[in-house]
Amino acid sequence: MTQNTATAQADNGYVPQDEWPAVTAMLEGFGDPSLPASNKLEGTSLEIVFDNGWTITHAFDSGQVTWTIIDGENAGATGTHPYRAVEVREEIFYVDFLKGEGTKTQDVTMIINRADGKVTVADSSFVNRDGEVRMHTGFLSGRVAGTGELEPRAESNELVGKRIFYRYSPTERYEHIYLNSGTFVWYCIEGAESGLGDVDPIRVFELADGVVLLYWSETVMPVESFVVIDLTNERSIGRMFCWDGPTLAPMHLPFDSKFTVLNETHYPAG
Repeated sequence: MTQNTATAQADNGYVPQDEWPAVTAMLEGFGDPSLPASNKLEGTSLEIVFDNGWTITHAFDSGQVTWTIIDGENAGATGTHPYRAVEVREEIFYVDFLKGEGTKTQDVTMIINRADGKVTVADSSFVNRDGEVRMHTGFLSGRVAGTGELEPRAESNELVGKRIFYRYSPTERYEHIYLNSGTFVWYCIEGAESGLGDVDPIRVFELADGVVLLYWSETVMPVESFVVIDLTNERSIGRMFCWDGPTLAPMHLPFDSKFTVLNETHYPAG
C-alpha cells in the first residue's frame, strides 16, 4: 500500500447513507477497462443448452452477438447486441452485453469455457420493490451442446478469510474482506466513494483452478456486480449494473483490476 493510500485511508471517516454520492460518480474514476478485448469468438457460433430448458445459439460476428432461442419458452425469440469478450484464461471467456432500454434493460454476462463446454450466465434486470427500482440477478448453468451433461457450478469457499486490496484505476482503490461463503465487507480506500463501506451478501462459484466467480448485491445502493477473480494472476474482470436515481437511467460499469491478497485469517482452534 502506498503512503498516499495509507494517508487517504487514515483521513476517511464514517459517511452516513444520506451523504453517499450517486453511483455515476464512479464512472469517471474507473475509466475504461485496461484489459484488451478478445476477438477469438468472432466468426463462431455456440449452441448452449441451459438448465431451465432453453437451448440458445450465440453467433459472434463484427463485434455483435446474435442470440436465438431454438428450444424452450419463447422459442424463436432473437436479438443482436454489441458485446465485449475478455479471455480470462486460455479458452475461458468473459462475455458481457446489454439488451433492452430504460427499466427494461438487462445486463447479460456469460462465462464460457470452451475447453470443457461449461457456461455460466448472470442475467441482471430491474424490479419494482416497494415503489423503488432495485436489482435482480438470475443465474443459469449451461453447456455447449455435445460437450457433456449439464451440471450446476459448484459454490466455492476459496475467498473465505481473505483480505484483498483491489486497484481498479490510478484513482479507485477498494478492499474486500470475505467473512464467510455468503458475506463480505467492501470499503473504498480512494476514489469517488472514499470512506464508504458496507457488509453485503455474496455468492462465489468455482470456475477453474484458482479462478472463482463473485456475485454481490448491495443493500444500500441498487447495484449488483459480477466479477471473475483470478487468484493465481491477481487480476479481476467484471461489471457493475445498477439504477441511477438522479438520472433515472441504467448504469453499466465494466471494469478490471489488479489486486493483492493482503492477508488471510485463520482462527485458532480453541
